Amino acid sequence: MSRTVVLAAAISLALAACSGKESTPVSDTQTPAAQQPADASTNPLLSASTLPFQAPPFDKIKDSDYLPAFNEGMKQHLAEVRKIADNPEPATFDNTIEALERSGETLTRVSRIFFGLVQADTNDARQKIQEEVAPKLADHQDEINLDPKLFARIKRVYDQRQSLGLDPVQLRLVERDYQEFVRAGAQLNDADKAALRKLNVEETTLATQFHTRLVAATAAGAVVVDDKAKLAGLDEDAINTAAADAKDRKLDGKYVLPLQNTTQQPVLASLSDRDQRAAVLKASETRAEKGDANDTRQTVQRLAQLRAQKAKLLGFDNYAAYSLADQMAKTPAAALKLLTDTVPAATAKARGEIGEMQKVIDAQKGGFKLAASDWDFYAEQVRKAQYDLDESQIKPYFEMDNVLQNGVFYAATQLYGITFKPRTDIPTYHPDMKVYEVFDKDGTSLALFYTDYFKRDSKSGGAWMDVFVEQDGLTGAKPVVYNVCNFTKPAAGQPALLSFDDVTTMFHEFGHALHGMFSKVKYPSIAGTSTSRDFVEFPSQFNEHWALDPKVFANYAKNYKTGEPMPQALVDKILKARTFNQGYATTEYLSAALLDLAWHTQPADAPLQDVAPFEAAALKKFKVDLAQVPPRYRTTYFDHIWGGGYSAGYYAYFWAEVLDHDAFEWFKEHGGLTPENGQVFRDKILSRGNSVELADLYREFRGKDPSVEPLLVNRGLK
Repeated sequence: MSRTVVLAAAISLALAACSGKESTPVSDTQTPAAQQPADASTNPLLSASTLPFQAPPFDKIKDSDYLPAFNEGMKQHLAEVRKIADNPEPATFDNTIEALERSGETLTRVSRIFFGLVQADTNDARQKIQEEVAPKLADHQDEINLDPKLFARIKRVYDQRQSLGLDPVQLRLVERDYQEFVRAGAQLNDADKAALRKLNVEETTLATQFHTRLVAATAAGAVVVDDKAKLAGLDEDAINTAAADAKDRKLDGKYVLPLQNTTQQPVLASLSDRDQRAAVLKASETRAEKGDANDTRQTVQRLAQLRAQKAKLLGFDNYAAYSLADQMAKTPAAALKLLTDTVPAATAKARGEIGEMQKVIDAQKGGFKLAASDWDFYAEQVRKAQYDLDESQIKPYFEMDNVLQNGVFYAATQLYGITFKPRTDIPTYHPDMKVYEVFDKDGTSLALFYTDYFKRDSKSGGAWMDVFVEQDGLTGAKPVVYNVCNFTKPAAGQPALLSFDDVTTMFHEFGHALHGMFSKVKYPSIAGTSTSRDFVEFPSQFNEHWALDPKVFANYAKNYKTGEPMPQALVDKILKARTFNQGYATTEYLSAALLDLAWHTQPADAPLQDVAPFEAAALKKFKVDLAQVPPRYRTTYFDHIWGGGYSAGYYAYFWAEVLDHDAFEWFKEHGGLTPENGQVFRDKILSRGNSVELADLYREFRGKDPSVEPLLVNRGLK
C-alpha cells in the first residue's frame, strides 16, 4: 500500500500548487512529452539517482522526461500490483502487505520530484503536464484500490492478523492498509465503483483546474502602482523591490505589489494612502472572482457538490464525516466544538482591538470607521503606542541566513545534536536554493535538506515541507527533505531581512523537516510525516517555540550591520507583545476553518451554492462575521481545501496547536532546551511516524491527554 499512499499524497500536494508565470530552469519543450519514448538510458527519472541520498538530478531532468516517466511508472506499478493480486500462494503479510510497500518505486520517484517542482517552480509546460497526468493518476489509483482480487488478499491478512505473530508496527500497517482500501471504495458493488471512478477523475480534474486558474489569478492580481507617492509608508528597500518586480514584468517606471495567497497582504501594515490600502485588499479578495478565464467560483461549487456525492456513495452523511473518520478528531462535531468553543473569546478580543484602533483614528481626526484594509496599518500604530515596537526596529536583527544558521539550525543542534554542512555539489531546480547535509550526533550522515525561501511568480503561495526521497526501512533509503517559503527577495546587494512572523515560519517548516529527517520506521507508508492532518502540524508548530527561547534568540537576533545582539529592552518589548493582535489572528483563522467545514458538511442532494451568499451565511451562522476581520482565506482562493489535502481539515492547525502548547509545557516542566528532552521528543514523537495510533503516541510521550489551557493562555484568550 505504501506506494499507493505516497502517490495519493503526492497528487494531493501537487494540486495544492498555485504557482505563477513561466520560469526558465532546465526545460525542454521542443518535442511533445507524450511522444517521447520511455527510455531508461536517456530518461533520468526511470532509474534511481546515483547522487548522494538518491537526490534528484535536476541538472539532467528535462520537462519532456516527465510524461514518459509517469506513463512507464504507472505501467510498472500496475504490473507489480497485478503480480501480487494474482499470486497463487495464500495471502501473507510478506507476499501481500510488504509486497505492496515495495511496489511502485518508479512512479513514487517521478511523482515526488515532479509535484515538488510544479509547486515551487512551475511553467507552462509543467502546468500542461500536470493537467494531463492528474486524471490519469486518479484513474491509476482507482485501478489499484478497487481491484477485488487485491482487496480479497488484504482482507484475508486483516482477518487473520491477530494469529499471524505480527509485531505492533506490522499490525498497525495491516489495519491501516485495510482501512485505506475500504475508504477508497473496495467494498462497493461494481456499479458504485464505476460511479466512484467518475467522481474521482472529475474531482482531480477540477482541483487541477482550480490551481491552474489560481496561479494565473494571483499573478495577474498583483497591484500595479503608477505613482511612487502612493507607496508612502513603505521603506526604500520595499519600494526598490516593487520597482524591480515591475521591471521583471516589463513595466519599467512603475511599481508592482505582488499578492500573497492570504487575504491580508504584508504591505497593508505600511501603506499610509488609505485608498491604496483598499485597492490592495480588494485585489486580494477578488483575484479569482472577475468573471474571466481565471474565475474559480464554478469550479468550487462543483467540487463541493461532487465531494458530498462521493461521501454518500461511501456511506457517509457528508464529505467532512468521510474525511475526518481517520483523523484524530474522528467527527465533524469534534472539530466544530474545538473551533466554536473558541469563537466567543476570540471575537471579544478582536472587538476590543477594533476599539483601540478606532481611538487612534478618531484622535487623528480620521473621520472614518476602521475597515478591514485599515487593520494592519492601525494595528502597527497601536502596537507602537502600547509596546513602543514596530517592524522596522525588529527586521535588522533577523537577517535570513543568520536566522537559519544561528537560530533554526542552532536550536536543532542544542536539542538533538545534529549538525549541518553546505553541499554545493548537489544540483537544484533554482539558483536561489541551498542544500545541506545533515549529520547525526554520532557523526553519521542522516539526511539532505534543501531550502527554497524566496517568493517568485513560478511558486505557489505559502510555505511547506516535503521530501524528494522518503525514509524507507525496507530499502535503507535516507530522507531528502525540503522547505519552501515565500519571503520577499531583496533588491540586488541588499540583505534579506525577515519579520518575526517570517522567522516563526522558518522554525515551523523546519519542525516538519525534523519530523521527516528523524523518521525511523520500517514501512514507508507510515513513516515520517505520513500521519493524519491534525497530527502532522504538531511537530512543526511545536518547533516554533524555540524561536523565542532565550538561549536560541540571543544566538541569532543580531544586527546584520554591526553584529550586536538585540538590546534587552527590545527583546522585552517583543515578549510583551506576543499576544498583541491575537483576537484578529485567531478570528481570521477560525473564520477560514469554519468556512471549510461549512462547505464540506453539505449533504449530497444540496444544490450548487452561490459562493458569496453561502460564505456570508456560514460566517454569520458561526458568529465570526466581523467586517473588519475577513477570513484568512476566502472561498475562491482557499488553496488548502480545494485540492491541497486539507479539505474539511483546515481545523487541523488548531487541533495540533493544542498538542504543541501542551507538549511545550512538558519541556518547561523538565528543564526546557536540553539534549535529554530533545532525545525523548525524538524517540517518542519525531521518529515514530504513523506506526502507533496517534492519540496513544501522544499519551505515551506526555503521560496524559493534552489540555487546551496552554493554547488559550498563549493566544491571550485566557
